[in-house]
Amino acid sequence: MDLALLRTFVTVHRAGSFTRAAALLGLSQPAVTSQIRTLERQLGRPLFLRQARGVTPTTMGDELAHKAAPHLDALVEIAEGGLDDESSLRTLHLAGPPEFTAERALPALTELTGDDGQGFALRASFGTAEEVLEGLAAGHHDLAISTARPRGPLLTAGPLCDEEHVLVAAPRWAQRIDPEALRLKGAPSLENLPVVEVHESLPFVSRYWASVFDSRPAASGTVIVPDLRAVLACTSAGAGLAVLPRYLCAAALDREEVVTLHEPAVPPLRTYFLVVRTGTLALPHVARAHEWLHRAATSWG
Repeated sequence: MDLALLRTFVTVHRAGSFTRAAALLGLSQPAVTSQIRTLERQLGRPLFLRQARGVTPTTMGDELAHKAAPHLDALVEIAEGGLDDESSLRTLHLAGPPEFTAERALPALTELTGDDGQGFALRASFGTAEEVLEGLAAGHHDLAISTARPRGPLLTAGPLCDEEHVLVAAPRWAQRIDPEALRLKGAPSLENLPVVEVHESLPFVSRYWASVFDSRPAASGTVIVPDLRAVLACTSAGAGLAVLPRYLCAAALDREEVVTLHEPAVPPLRTYFLVVRTGTLALPHVARAHEWLHRAATSWG
């Protein structure tokens, strides 16, 4: 079987589209279509179902991708890195949410970028869970940190750590809240406070309200900024209440720049998953980074 055809097939499978695969491979879309049809004729089975927006793999397509993709990734690694591992520095491509990746993952992994003969160069990119998983499947990243567990055989994921979410505000807002009223009435006692969030849909506040108060927030966002570090800065400056990961606001809590408004018996948690393409843990630099992050995560609680 022609390896070029397999490479095109795996790229289409990961991209979910002939058009996107053609762009990744530097080929024309007709060339990609022709190669897939040739492979399907050789196998005597269809590999993809054509749809209005991209393609969906058949059962045969999923099975072939599961078997072929790890070996193709290993061959690409050899081709790009060369045979002399000692003379070239591997590059690890990491993707994840901006705040957690910047505050947790990158400081841990920079310890592996030294010149001890086992180090690697590090490249990072940020995105939503959907974006980083799509990029990982398409071969743009080696490791992804995601708050969503992927489905299917092409990606392998395991829990990395949990983060606790806390409801916080600047002290001047906390002084306006009666703790007993909050305990008895719950969310309604907070409805007059402005809200700082990362999106108009209030994802963090909504998740907290549903978990702790079994309700939906009645307020709308007063300040919307798409970075939790900026949410913390605005909250510390007195813009309103926010729901934040404890690790991110722990120092601000210690300095009393913000205070907790509520301490539920069971705090809301969110799980992070460490994700790789199936089979790529056979690559030494990916395996080392994967193990190192899991080791570092034991101290993040």
